[in-house]
Amino acid sequence: MREIVFDTETTGFDPASGDRVVEIGCVEIVNLIPTGRSFHKYVNPERDMPAEAFAVHGLSAEFLRGHPLFAEVVAEFLDFIGDDQLVAHNAEFDIKFLNFELKKLGFPPLAAVRVVDTLAIARRKFPGSPSSLDALCKRFGIDNSVRDKHGALLDSELLAEVYLELMGGRQVGLELGSAAAAKTVAKSAREFRAPRPHAASDTELAAHTAFVDKLKNAVWRQT
Repeated sequence: MREIVFDTETTGFDPASGDRVVEIGCVEIVNLIPTGRSFHKYVNPERDMPAEAFAVHGLSAEFLRGHPLFAEVVAEFLDFIGDDQLVAHNAEFDIKFLNFELKKLGFPPLAAVRVVDTLAIARRKFPGSPSSLDALCKRFGIDNSVRDKHGALLDSELLAEVYLELMGGRQVGLELGSAAAAKTVAKSAREFRAPRPHAASDTELAAHTAFVDKLKNAVWRQT
């Protein structure tokens, strides 16, 4: 099963008020295993960068001016994700921005039914516990030491590992490995034994006859 783990960085929180996508990162996984294929683009938002957003991802307006517009990367983005399932952390936020950009260009929106939200999964599995990407990396022992700021591709790579853990990926592998090892050990330890005799001894036959004599209408007498 092919899935695309993705993330976006933006200029703010609300595309309806003028905020735009400035970075898209995607990682391909097949059967819960990263394939190494990825998609990554910085996007020129054609506007300034609020200080609050810059503090989160460190992408300045000056830097982004040298990169393509969303309209110039949308075809490559849609080709990469295809019709496969999408995975994001707090997916509603990212889908809202991507669908706003797609609508402006006349493309159909990404359907919510094809999106898995790892934030929702984490909250169901660990109610009351922190569910940020950093918190989940810490919970699962995933090294996120290089994540001093948010980055769409880096966060997608980390999220792919988190998603694997949330879906029981590593645990399933370990269990299968342990079962296979146990089976191998059991097989190698088996020794040949001669078959035991199955015929009853004279003592056993006499005891059985005495027992049947005590029964009323014993089925053994009828047969």
